[in-house]
Amino acid sequence: MTHRVVALALPGLFTFDLSSVVQLFGHPPELESHAEPLYDFSVCGSESGSVRTADGFDLVVTGGLETLSDADTVVVPGYDNAWAAEPDEPALRALRRAADRGARMMSVCVGAFALGHAGILDGRRATTHWAVVDRLADQFPATSVVSDVLYVDDDHVLTSAGLASGIDLSLHVIRADHGAQVAARLARWNVVAPHRDGAQAQFIDIALPDTSRTSIASTCAWALGRLDGHLDLADLAAHAGISERSLLRRFHDELGTSCPGTAFGVGRWTT
Repeated sequence: MTHRVVALALPGLFTFDLSSVVQLFGHPPELESHAEPLYDFSVCGSESGSVRTADGFDLVVTGGLETLSDADTVVVPGYDNAWAAEPDEPALRALRRAADRGARMMSVCVGAFALGHAGILDGRRATTHWAVVDRLADQFPATSVVSDVLYVDDDHVLTSAGLASGIDLSLHVIRADHGAQVAARLARWNVVAPHRDGAQAQFIDIALPDTSRTSIASTCAWALGRLDGHLDLADLAAHAGISERSLLRRFHDELGTSCPGTAFGVGRWTT
């Protein structure tokens, strides 16, 4: 049977959070044929009908909380003011029932607060958007909140940081369910990175120089895609096809720094 994924649209829904899930768990990306969908995907609200969004329009859903009763995966997208007010009790009960029967529970951005209010994050690791991660920790002390990651996979409970990391988490789930090739095909269709590790930082709090107009632009682009591994000056020089001394000179003349790590936003650099 097809795996059922249901997104719960709570009042004040952030529609980008929902659309990132729709794009990956919804209809498969095929222009010329009608491929079988990977998932049976649907969206529900606390009740059927109109759901207020935070983006200036209403969303109409055809199902209420009963839709969650046989979902294999439940996704809670972010919603307005999630850190200040909890969802109504019927929604929380429906989430608890889904988790208790073994459904995989996911959140995008501040949707984590709904899982927290339902008690689903108790005793688990979780994350949310960096701006309210301290509030999540304060409100749910039984949860081990990880402050600077893209997403956390704690068994059947998965949480993501912000807008784009909801895409990363969805691809992570698809990769686990259907393999790396399927996840890569979906990533390619949506023009996103096929894989970003969940432990990656949510953002880099420095301005990176524009390397696109330099004579070493291709080497800089190559290096930026490999910052999670070991890189040293010899690696860069070999890729650029020049000596290490010439490479440092070009960094100095064209980027205003003699330290490659500064150009790539890396505090420590192997020379």
